[in-house]
Amino acid sequence: METKKSPNVDLDRFHHVFLEIGFVLSLGICFLAFELKTEVKSTELKGELVVQEIENEMIPITRQEQVKPPEPPPPPKVVEVLNIVSDDVEIEDELEIIDTEADEDTKIDINPVVSTIEEEEEEEESQVFYIVEEMPEFPGGELALRKFIANSIQYPVVAQENGIEGKVYVRFVVNADGRVSNAEVIRSVDPALDKEAIRVVSNLPIWKPGKQRGKPVRVAFSVPISFVLQ
Repeated sequence: METKKSPNVDLDRFHHVFLEIGFVLSLGICFLAFELKTEVKSTELKGELVVQEIENEMIPITRQEQVKPPEPPPPPKVVEVLNIVSDDVEIEDELEIIDTEADEDTKIDINPVVSTIEEEEEEEESQVFYIVEEMPEFPGGELALRKFIANSIQYPVVAQENGIEGKVYVRFVVNADGRVSNAEVIRSVDPALDKEAIRVVSNLPIWKPGKQRGKPVRVAFSVPISFVLQ
């Protein structure tokens, strides 16, 4: 026989309703659990707090003993030896007294004495300075010096034929009167070019002399002379 149930007592039809009610209840319980707050009760510290003092250990300061250098030995004693000479000994070295009185016929040689000031002036005049308070100046300045050298150069024919070019450095002395002297080549290129450079420098006009402590002095000066073929 088949069992039959009355549709009024069949609970399967409320299955979905009970399931939704269970979900709602569980969700509500979760919300309540998050909303609950627990009060933290004050805690009491039991026991005694012991403060322990730490003693600082004193480190003794040690000093290194200074070793004194040994004392120098005492100076040797000097014993003076006295030679006692009897009165009977004859002394060979006798003093000769010469009469130094001058009369009318006595001739006296007098050597001329040159003052140190004049000697110093002569030394300054002969001394050649390289750096002074006021350096020598060519009339018209450096540009005029270059123009004078360029217009005065006569290019040697031998150097032209051999295609020799270069820069010759010439050193000379500007004297206290402004004249040029002692021209010499300090950096050579070719004998022909060196000779022409010396000739040009030796024919330079009178300069404004250099001065040291307000006095004209001799000053060394150097110029480069370029030889370029066109």
